[in-house]
Amino acid sequence: MTQDKLAQLRARYGSALGGDIFDAAFARIAAGQFKGAQRKWPFADVATFCGAPYRPDATSLPDFGQLDIAICGVPMDLGVTNRAGARLGPRAVRAIERIGPMDHVMGTAPFVDLAIADIGDVPFRSRYSLEQCHEDIEAHFGRIHAAGVIPLAVGGDHSISLPILKALGKERPVGMLHIDAHADTSGPYEGTKFHHGGPFRQAVLEGVLDPDRTIQIGIRGGAEYLWEFSTESGMTMIHANEVDAMGLDAVVAKARAVTGDGPTYISFDVDSLDPAYAPGTGTPEVGGLTPREALAILRGMRGANIIGGDVVEVAPQYDGTSNTAHCGAQMLFTILCLAAETRVRNRPAHQRAKAAAPLME
Repeated sequence: MTQDKLAQLRARYGSALGGDIFDAAFARIAAGQFKGAQRKWPFADVATFCGAPYRPDATSLPDFGQLDIAICGVPMDLGVTNRAGARLGPRAVRAIERIGPMDHVMGTAPFVDLAIADIGDVPFRSRYSLEQCHEDIEAHFGRIHAAGVIPLAVGGDHSISLPILKALGKERPVGMLHIDAHADTSGPYEGTKFHHGGPFRQAVLEGVLDPDRTIQIGIRGGAEYLWEFSTESGMTMIHANEVDAMGLDAVVAKARAVTGDGPTYISFDVDSLDPAYAPGTGTPEVGGLTPREALAILRGMRGANIIGGDVVEVAPQYDGTSNTAHCGAQMLFTILCLAAETRVRNRPAHQRAKAAAPLME
């Protein structure tokens, strides 16, 4: 290093504070994180997802406070078939500190130009009735959708996806990227069709999920005999062992081809990840995806028309390390980035031009 170069670096950075960022796009992100030399302590105050503003009041407003995206907890696990505990998932995911404010691969910083808030949890009438809980979820997400807000849910067991899809697909069946160890298309058993092993069969039969625009990635385990509805209905299934053979680029290309340009929902079950990375879940299956593979698949959906999403089945009491919740939080943030880019693209042209630069590469 020459003395001239050292002098230039000292002139620019020698007395610079932590928030003094000179790249224009990065500086806009830093402006929301720093006050002088200080950043807000990540472990201070009430936990919200990614430190988002806490706006439970938005649920009482007809326009949801003009939010662009609402993050909503769904702490319900009455539909589990193995280990309970996903009701604690929303709290665990919100407590993760090291997420955001930007996705380093996509260059997306959703909080810079969009109104995003954590609106709290779905209010439930009964802690005992699975059917009533599903009614409450559908009504709550129906109101979010009707207000023109993109909802992102953190569960809870995977049965919550059915009422959310009923709310979002009411006018038009949606497509779906579904990343999971299980296809969740089995039929009713033990007196109910609302368990977490069958939400997507019911969603297709309800006419709110388009099976021809649905792809399921990461499927594995001994319950294959339960999933014939997936193939019979026209869903595309990529098993976990096939991911290696195909390669991630081919998997992403298939996902984009199947989901197309129509409205698309993303549902991420944390048990899609190998339990080496995410043991804190109710139905772990060995031989799963790595977090890096899952993130690559999600990021590959950049440019798709994302109208909502969820991360489910985080059961933190089975993981003393908090790694499972951390993985869930990172996946939810990546889905948030995809939804944010969809929101920017769908804005009027004059608003889109103003917001696009810091959000997209």
